[in-house]
Amino acid sequence: MASTKLRVTIATFFFVLCFLPSRFSPAAERPNIVLVMADDMGWGDLPCYRSDSKIHAPNLTAMANNGLRFDRFYSAAPVCSPTRGSCLTGRHPYRYGVYTANKGHLKPKEITLPEILKQNGYRTGHFGKWHLGTLTTEVKDANRGGPRNKQHFSPPRQHGYDVCLVTESKVPTYDPLLKPVDANRRAWDALTDRSLAVSYGTRYWNENGQVVMENMSGDDSRIIMDRAIPFIVEAANDKQPFFVVVWFHAPHLPVVADPKHVNRYKSESVYDRNYYGCITALDEQVGRLRDTLRQLNITDNTMLWFCSDNGPEGKDGAAPGSAGGLRGRKRSLYEGGVRVPGILEWPAKVSAGRSTQFPAVTSDYLPTILDALDLNFPSKRPLDGVSLLPMLKGIDGFRHKPIGFQAAKQCSYVGHQHKVISQDAGVTWELYDISVDRNETTNLAEQQPARLKQMVAAFSVWSESCRQSDAGADYAK
Repeated sequence: MASTKLRVTIATFFFVLCFLPSRFSPAAERPNIVLVMADDMGWGDLPCYRSDSKIHAPNLTAMANNGLRFDRFYSAAPVCSPTRGSCLTGRHPYRYGVYTANKGHLKPKEITLPEILKQNGYRTGHFGKWHLGTLTTEVKDANRGGPRNKQHFSPPRQHGYDVCLVTESKVPTYDPLLKPVDANRRAWDALTDRSLAVSYGTRYWNENGQVVMENMSGDDSRIIMDRAIPFIVEAANDKQPFFVVVWFHAPHLPVVADPKHVNRYKSESVYDRNYYGCITALDEQVGRLRDTLRQLNITDNTMLWFCSDNGPEGKDGAAPGSAGGLRGRKRSLYEGGVRVPGILEWPAKVSAGRSTQFPAVTSDYLPTILDALDLNFPSKRPLDGVSLLPMLKGIDGFRHKPIGFQAAKQCSYVGHQHKVISQDAGVTWELYDISVDRNETTNLAEQQPARLKQMVAAFSVWSESCRQSDAGADYAK
């Protein structure tokens, strides 16, 4: 009798186990997810994209060699805040009111990746830059934080994160809370005497809304990774899958680098050597992250993504960031403003040494990750991203949903092969075959009027959908 009861109990246990929802499946079957982002890094900055780059970045090169390098990876916008929101929502920023940097905030009714993953058993953490709303209503902080902008208070903890260490916006990339009395906007060499420094005006905040002051000296990328790694180690030791966002400030202005990193570029100007040096420092922390995943024996089952939030700052030829010969830079919807480095390392699913011309965008993160986890998006509201999983498997080599862009008076619609772009809110349009003319030198608008008309019409339909979303049509009353 006892043995019969035991057999029934065991059978019942395995029956229940087989039919549990996916969020309760064993952690080993669900990949860990890490989204790493640089700030204002150009498409041509890294050696894995441009062989003559001056920047020493061996860890990102190794990551590309061990995974998949996207040669047409796009930020959803030509500036930072809108792109960041697209990573978490799978939607174009004009749908939820983050039209440019330091405008709007991530709305409570938007559904985010950390919210979905947390509901499905993931531990969630965000480290580094936030820039999707203010982090305090009490004191003046960064660009907008404080009593005057209470309507834009929108910290990570309101969007599904368990743990965070974040700044509202930019900070110096070395000694992030300080600046020299006579600091300029672009760059300076690291201070040797901090008694001569003054506050930069930006704070780091944790998930409890508290200011964090410990371990705030030295390289900013290292400060960020010092918080991300213990989070990863703890989750891995607890056998819990994790979702981690690491948004570095480098190489956004002001660029400041550790003397040991600057020394490699000591013959360059102050601006150039600190720009190059802070990217090398960022790369060092990417290597530290990859080493940690290996030591924990979770590399194979971790999706490790890397990209930039937009193209490089400054005028071409007058600033060290490189768009790799592409037309335009930060704030432009030409390729140099939105085509950015994009790398995925996921040994369990993606073979090493691959590169692809498949056009991908930061809005693709959410649908790709949900597809990998066999999860449905819990709403019928429109998504602008697509799942890249078929492409990663080598099944689908064509992007059927074009990528739409809006930025002030600029409009653009990028298909698998062709692109239309307007600089005057859709009054006049240019047409390019990006597959053979990535530098956008030959306008085909007069030669191919039918294609131009079809793509502009499709953009108009998409743009109207964004307008309706922004007016609140996607939110339940």
